[in-house]
Amino acid sequence: MRIAMIGTGYVGLVSGVCFSEFGFDVTCVDIDAAKIGRLNAGEVPIYEPGLDALIERNLEEKRLSFTTDLEAAVAAANVVFIAVGTPSRRGDGEADLTYVFAAARQVAKAMRPGTVVVIKSTVVVGTCRKVAEIIREERPGVDFSIASNPEFLREGSAIEDFMRPDRVVTGAEDERAEAALPRLYRPLYLRETPILVTSLENAELTKYAANAFLALKITFINEIANLCEKVGADVQKVASGIGLDNRIGGKFLHAGPGFGGSCFPKDTTALAATGQRHGAPLRLVETTIEVNEARKRDMAARVLAALGPQVAGKRVGILGIAFKPNTDDVRDAPSLVIVPALQAAGVEVVAHDPEARGQAEPLLPGLVWRDNPYDVADGVDVLAVVTEWNAYRGLDLAEIARRMSGRNVVDMRNIWQAADVVAAGLDYQGIGKPAHKAG
Repeated sequence: MRIAMIGTGYVGLVSGVCFSEFGFDVTCVDIDAAKIGRLNAGEVPIYEPGLDALIERNLEEKRLSFTTDLEAAVAAANVVFIAVGTPSRRGDGEADLTYVFAAARQVAKAMRPGTVVVIKSTVVVGTCRKVAEIIREERPGVDFSIASNPEFLREGSAIEDFMRPDRVVTGAEDERAEAALPRLYRPLYLRETPILVTSLENAELTKYAANAFLALKITFINEIANLCEKVGADVQKVASGIGLDNRIGGKFLHAGPGFGGSCFPKDTTALAATGQRHGAPLRLVETTIEVNEARKRDMAARVLAALGPQVAGKRVGILGIAFKPNTDDVRDAPSLVIVPALQAAGVEVVAHDPEARGQAEPLLPGLVWRDNPYDVADGVDVLAVVTEWNAYRGLDLAEIARRMSGRNVVDMRNIWQAADVVAAGLDYQGIGKPAHKAG
């Protein structure tokens, strides 16, 4: 079985490479010739642990190729995945399906009879049927199947998520599509991975509902963290207590500066907009979006408060700019709100991130970058941890203290123990924890 993957963004690239690792012949297509050239040379345009090795191996074994020639790739394929971007649409927040529909028209012109067209992009309910209409308009009378196969990949652990998923969700309405998708995921049967075959609408909505629920869970624990600070409780202990309940579970109960990235902000906004459009408003989702945006602003306010009444001319160090560790993605990252807010108050901001500088530098003008985390501490009045990279967990806090001009640490990810920070001579403010002062 031959696969054509249309789009080499995060989802398309990871999915295409992993399918080739399963042993299928995969051709990944993109209109960006420079990007395709880099990929064929083994250069990876995104940071995702382990992806470079998989690309190199499957290129060498000739199961994987990259091209700008969509027509040839689609004509040779049995299954065509559409994995192009669906950014938020200006004005109403719904997913912009322009690229999906454009890809559908191109696929329709090139596909052979019997092709299974699979929507891998995150799309609102009804998109698959609309794509099927477009294909019929372009190629009347040509036999094909339409299917949905939403992705559930986490940046930073996407390969593991693809190879060992919690579940695979597929939407199909004819026997050909129902047979093709389980065949593609057959290697997962050895791990007894649940594979759900359902309707197109169920599959489309499952993706949005899952992400919205996880976003709600993050926002919930952030609000509990606020209460913990008021009453002298520890949010990590509270989260452990409720997470032991099997009905709740411990994942996504980590208080922090709010969610970001390529999925949760975009998908919650699109789901809320879809609910409004269909007359079924999703109040919990709408509130989650509002609270999350306020959360990022609150983090900046915390840092400003730690600077004291006069903030202009002071210096803040930021550890971590990416929205989460093990990725260079800064889309909707809390840092994109926190840093400008500090700068607007007249604060000089210096920062370090192991991977995100290339993506973040154009978005954060005036930010001073350091090559290692210790240099971030030089002369700063407040040091803030924004992203929980492992490289920060074991830093020598005494060395940090020696380099700082001030003594305040704002740990937005609770990666350090308050006792260790205080022992180094610094004041510690975690998230959802009582504040601790040195000496």
